[in-house]
Amino acid sequence: MPPYFNPRWNATIAYIVPFVAFISLMQLDRALSLPPEVFYPIRFVAVLLILLAVSRPFVSLRPSYPVTSVAVGIAVFLIWIGPDLLFGYRHHWLFENSLLGSAASSIPSGIRGSAWFTSLRILTSVALVPVLEELFWRGWMMRWLIDPDFQKVPLGKFAPFAFWVVAVLFASEHGPYWDVGLAAGIIYNWWMVRCRNLADCILAHAITNAALATYVLLAGQWQYWL
Repeated sequence: MPPYFNPRWNATIAYIVPFVAFISLMQLDRALSLPPEVFYPIRFVAVLLILLAVSRPFVSLRPSYPVTSVAVGIAVFLIWIGPDLLFGYRHHWLFENSLLGSAASSIPSGIRGSAWFTSLRILTSVALVPVLEELFWRGWMMRWLIDPDFQKVPLGKFAPFAFWVVAVLFASEHGPYWDVGLAAGIIYNWWMVRCRNLADCILAHAITNAALATYVLLAGQWQYWL
């Protein structure tokens, strides 16, 4: 049977490819040094089309516990900004170094006042990133680490090894914010174990990103948008 007719292969593509495409486009942007006003629309459209083409049948947007998911999202947001507000240690070498980068925005100051650009940046972080990241981390990897035939594993099944590996890798994705990224990964993983619904984790993640976007714009804390 050709691989494109294999349900297991199609599911793997649906859960993995949008995230891989997003990360690959970020690396390509760094290599080419494209202006954000050029790169962001290209990345948004490309990843959105991939999500619609390969992932739509596997994405549910019906949370079982919407109120609690919103509360989880707000809690992660407060944890994300809390250390900088309380202690201000972000520029310590443990967080800013040649491996992790620095807590500084890559968005030039000249376009931060652009309504269309900030709208696209918010849309990406609120509507796109939560879907592709939750598909990959808690929809696929958290189950794949338990059994490579991941569709046999129920969403939210707890296994200590899978739980902590996903939390640590999720933290590593967030560079100089790895500490709060680890806390966020643990909380999102815990919420998946509790709710067993990808839509709830997507909602919680979207609320976190929406609150962070609001904070970035109202408080001028652009360093949170790397």
